[in-house]
Parts: sequence; structure tokens; C-alpha cells
Amino acid sequence: MSDILGVSGRQILSQLAKGNCDPVALADLARANLRGKLPQLRQALSGRFNAHHAFLLSRLLADLDNTEEAMAQVAQRIEAQLVPFAAELERLCTIPGVKQVAAAAILAEIGAEMSWFPSTADLDSWAGMAPGNNQSGGKRRRAKARKGNRWLRTMLVESGNAAGRTRNTALSALYRRMIVRGGRKHAAFVVGRHILNIAYHLLRERTTYRELGPTYFEQRRVEQLKRRCLDQLRNLGFDANLVPLPKAA
Repeated sequence: MSDILGVSGRQILSQLAKGNCDPVALADLARANLRGKLPQLRQALSGRFNAHHAFLLSRLLADLDNTEEAMAQVAQRIEAQLVPFAAELERLCTIPGVKQVAAAAILAEIGAEMSWFPSTADLDSWAGMAPGNNQSGGKRRRAKARKGNRWLRTMLVESGNAAGRTRNTALSALYRRMIVRGGRKHAAFVVGRHILNIAYHLLRERTTYRELGPTYFEQRRVEQLKRRCLDQLRNLGFDANLVPLPKAA
């Protein structure tokens, strides 16, 4: 049984808590595909289980019921508090990898008013998503990110992993490129930072996410390289114009 707290598992545990230890009767409570494993269930349910075990199990199930009820009440409270921010949540949910829970968590941590943060760099630094600074001798080395809001950071990394599993999106293409450079954790972190930056612009400009395609970041990198090379030539006293080579037939 992969989930002992599923429908079949809860029924079996409830019967055990009541003192019913018959493995045949307990196994017969299985439902759906689990009924194909009745012999294994009977074998797993055969063993020593006395009144003290039943008492402890009943207390654990009661605690579990109380916890689930409390979670449901908290969830209802959260939904009520989010009603005034329905438009902001809808905007955030348009970002690949961001669903209702992630959108609510992002909004709860950074708020809906982006005037507190002059730029995305300020928001990245506050959230702990800004890349660390480790530069020596003119060379930049990878460094740990700065400390920040760990709750927001955790959710952004999870959203980064989710965005990496999407198809034909700019964020998924970025995720695959970052995996090659630094592994999955690094890729999820980088994509999470981009998700935070996108959320900043969506909330500030009151708009929705517009998919730029899987080649967006690659094209942007080419444009950045072109500008950097032209700036270096101008600093050396040269003026140059870049002309694309004709494509091979």
C-alpha cells in the first residue's frame, strides 16, 4: 500500500484502532486497484497487535483528524483574506510554474504594491535571490546567494523546478541551459529569480504574463554580447557596424 492514509488505509487503521485484528476482514476493506493485492495485504496485516497498540493508534488518528480540521480552517481563512487580491493572483498564475498556492505565497511575502522596491535588483536582494559576489583578479566565481526571505525563496525554487517541466516556454529553455552549467538546484534557483522578476513587473504594471518563446533568452544573450563588443570597440577608438552573415543554403 503506497499511501496508508488513503481511503483504504484509513478504513483499515480505524478498524485496527477498534480492536479488529482479523487480517482477512481487514484486507477485504481494500478498494479499487488495491484489491489485486489481497494476499499481500493479509500477510502484512498478520502480526502481534494488542489493546495497547489499538489505544495508541486511536490517539494518533484523533490527532490526525484534529490536524486536518485545523488545516481546513486555516485554508478557509487564507482564501477569505485573498479575496481582495483576486486580480493579482490571476496575474501571477499566468507565469509558467506558478499555480494558486505559489501565487498566494509570493503575494503574501512581497505584497501587491511594488513601490517599496525601486527595482527588481532590490527585490532580489531582499528575497535572498540575488547572486552572490565573489570576484577576484577580474574573474567572477560562483558564490552562494545572500540571505533573505527563506519562505519566499523556497517557494520560488519549487516554482522554478515546475517551470522547468513546462514545454516550449522561455523559462523551461533557461532551466535546461542552467542545468548544463550548474546542475538542477542552480537551474531552479536561476529560474526562480526570473519568476520573481516577472512577478514584480506584472504587479507593478498590472498586466499578465506574455510568453516570449523558448529562444528568448538565447536571443537576448546574443544582443547583450553584440552591445558589449561594440562598446569595447568604441572604447578603443573604433566605430563598427555589425552585419549578419548570409545564411547557408
